[in-house]
Formats: sequence, C-alpha cells, structure tokens
Amino acid sequence: MKQTTVFLWNYIFNHRVSPLRHIPDITVRHLILQILGWMWGIAFSLSIGSYFVFGVTLVGHSLLIAAAAITVATYTAAAKSPDVFTHALGRRSDGEHI
Repeated sequence: MKQTTVFLWNYIFNHRVSPLRHIPDITVRHLILQILGWMWGIAFSLSIGSYFVFGVTLVGHSLLIAAAAITVATYTAAAKSPDVFTHALGRRSDGEHI
C-alpha cells in the first residue's frame, strides 16, 4: 500500500515522473501543474457546495503562491545581479553611503 501511495503521489506531483516530463520547458510544466491544481481545488470546493470556503481558500492560496513567486524572484535577482539590492539602498559595495 505504501509503495502504491508513493508511486501515485510521484506520478501526479513529481514533474520528472508524471507525463508532464515530456514538456521541455520546466516553467511551462510548473504552470500546467498549477492550473491542474487550481482546477481540482475548484472542483472539490464546488462539489462540496461550500462557496464561502472556496472564496477563503482561493484568497489564501493566491497569497501563498504570490509569496512563493516573490521569494523565487528575489533569490533569482540576488544570484544574477546582487548590486540591484545595494544600489536601491543608496549604498556602495564597500559599505559606505552614497
């Protein structure tokens, strides 16, 4: 049972195992997985009939996804061009104020 559960989990959520692995661009894979997740979340919420919970869940998930996207963008910017952060603060790389 454990092996079946792990296999099914990976088949659905692991982009290296699921059929989404055939999409060459990893960002498109992620987008498709997000869209499918939203679709299933909406389907389950509507099938339960709880529109209030659906609205709260939609807002909550939107905030979490936005926070994750901002974090990834910040980390990417820090890795590619760290000077953006120091120039925005009005500081030079040697620690002195401009």
